[in-house]
Amino acid sequence: MNQAKPLFVTGIGTGVGKTYVSAHLVEKMQADYWKPVQSGDLEQSDTMKVRSMVKNKISVFHPEAYRLTQPFSPHKSAQLDGIMIDPGKITLPKTQNNLIIEGAGGLMVPLNDSFFMIDLIMQLQAEVVLVVMHYLGSINHTLLSIEALKSRNLPINRVVFNGIKEAYSEDIIRKRHPKLRYEYLDWIEN
Repeated sequence: MNQAKPLFVTGIGTGVGKTYVSAHLVEKMQADYWKPVQSGDLEQSDTMKVRSMVKNKISVFHPEAYRLTQPFSPHKSAQLDGIMIDPGKITLPKTQNNLIIEGAGGLMVPLNDSFFMIDLIMQLQAEVVLVVMHYLGSINHTLLSIEALKSRNLPINRVVFNGIKEAYSEDIIRKRHPKLRYEYLDWIEN
């Protein structure tokens, strides 16, 4: 089987539906799933949530590299847990299947004082699925995220508009970046 690059699901912020989009992609592609860093909510982790939404019997759910006890930015959660996240210990799980990777928060979420989520995407050589939910300020956050990815030559696999449609916002984003692939899902994270 000719394996594609891993897809790294990130968002323009927290609570935009990355977990749902990850589950959708895992099910659609019958891919494996991996969340490298879980920050808080260990009793109802994103891996558990995705596993509960996926119905196929092919997907494998790989363990997190870091399971942090506090629901904060990973760098703060790690410090509160008395550890420092070492990017060298975050390596792709071994699989012959396609892999969906779910990030935490957005691109500039720190994993430690000098290593951010965008750096992890680069390290893992993944293509990006950028999840967008509309709110006041989301155009700015979306365009800044796209510019950050392009400035580092990180490939954008697709932009997923999630939740309530907002034609004015979507139109301006599409006009600014007409060559990107866009999709729409109607799901709002609770």
